[in-house]
Amino acid sequence: MGTSTSRREGAQSPQARGRELASQGKKLWTAMGSVKGAAVELMARYPDVPSLQAFRYASGLSQDQAATRYNEVTGNQTSLGGTSINAWETWARVRGNGSPPSISSLLILCTAYGGGPLGISEEDISPADLIAESYERLPVEDQLALKTYSLNAISGENSAGPRSSDRSKYSYPSTEQIGQEFIVTAPTIEYGNSELDVFTLPNPHPGRLLDLTWPTFGYGVERLSRQIKNLGKRLDVDACFGINEAGLVMATFLSSSRFSRCPIGYLRCNKVRDGIELDDASHYPDTKESPTIVICDFEVKHADVIGYITRKIRQRYPEAELYFAVFGAMTKGQTLEVASFDDLTGAQIMRAAAFEAVFIAATMSPPGIEPPLELR
Repeated sequence: MGTSTSRREGAQSPQARGRELASQGKKLWTAMGSVKGAAVELMARYPDVPSLQAFRYASGLSQDQAATRYNEVTGNQTSLGGTSINAWETWARVRGNGSPPSISSLLILCTAYGGGPLGISEEDISPADLIAESYERLPVEDQLALKTYSLNAISGENSAGPRSSDRSKYSYPSTEQIGQEFIVTAPTIEYGNSELDVFTLPNPHPGRLLDLTWPTFGYGVERLSRQIKNLGKRLDVDACFGINEAGLVMATFLSSSRFSRCPIGYLRCNKVRDGIELDDASHYPDTKESPTIVICDFEVKHADVIGYITRKIRQRYPEAELYFAVFGAMTKGQTLEVASFDDLTGAQIMRAAAFEAVFIAATMSPPGIEPPLELR
């Protein structure tokens, strides 16, 4: 039987699929003007495509073309071939296969893909962006090197390339409410990245709620999105829940930007004499058995709201794997730049909830923060 009849009708070869995805990536780049934006959209459309491969497609390059661009970045002092690109992407896609790129190779790829399809752009791409879901499979030495590199990039100490602090990467009109940025170690998955890049929300009027602006709120959601991306593995989420309206806004953005538009749940909390209860208006989307769920809340203070919520979620979704993303976490003292996760007033509450991982955008002082438009 001939080749044309032995293949499954309508099947697309890996080479043809690669050409199609590279074409899509180039079109997305043209529309969005960003390799990162195009890569994120490709991963949302095709969950089986790892970030390392998505960035190549977003640059409109075949594996051989990517290798050529790589060599051009080094001034043709290297002679990398397409087989090396293939080995790296196979490693990112399939556990136990292929071979991981070195940190130096990732840095070269950042420049190569940052050039875009035309090779003339200078987009800032981080090595952590390229291997977001594969971080924990890097050699330990490279994990430590990548952590150090990322910390230096955040603090502005890295002089090896055109890296800037997170704040300058976003096009918000202002972020005057944001104070210092620092690293805090939070509970996370085994072999995951436990170091969260967090910012402070200093309150110029002690004793009063700090009313957040939309730029600050958006900046915090972006920060949570980046923390999730740099968890150390791709988080395939079955449902993203928002607690009350502010949490629902967070869940909507994160579902769209990070979780391939997964179903969104809504948990409306009503205050009662002895605590809180969930309103009948709450929404619980259908999921598979033992789902992966992210719960989003605007703030964590002293009250054990999240403990109550997680118990209710686990009753409805037995054996669920739960993650927690919170915008603001209150500190025990006046110092917002805490030295430890346990310096947060809700630390024990979050630990007791037994989340797989916790993500925090900012720290705040009493009495807390108020979301834009007073979303409840």
